[in-house]
Amino acid sequence: MSALRVHDFHPRRTAADRLNAWLALRVTNAVGSMWCAYAFAALALLGLPQALGRGGEGAVAWVAQTFLQLVLLSVILVGQNLQAAASDHRAQETLEDAQRILAELRGLKAEVRQMADEWHRAQTVTPRRARTGASAGTA
Repeated sequence: MSALRVHDFHPRRTAADRLNAWLALRVTNAVGSMWCAYAFAALALLGLPQALGRGGEGAVAWVAQTFLQLVLLSVILVGQNLQAAASDHRAQETLEDAQRILAELRGLKAEVRQMADEWHRAQTVTPRRARTGASAGTA
């Protein structure tokens, strides 16, 4: 079974749709990596001296507006990717469990059907007189 990808589920009717889907996935995969988080952290740290200097925005504003926004964006995407992979794994295991249960139930259904057929055959083989005579003798 081939791996399913997110963009397999989105319609791509035109060349522009295909390009947009391709580009969006590339950007998301790049930004959603820890290497990008490290790069954003380094970029944010480059602006720290200016933020702390005279006339700068200050440490609190720099952390809130620059560092957290840049770095947490990538970290959150990485976390979401990990959660999605775990969810996909659980869904695959659930599917396999359901398929095993279904196969077992089909086997049980065949056994019950066979037992019912044997019971019906036994009922039709037994002479009617023997069945009605036994109940008539008890009355």
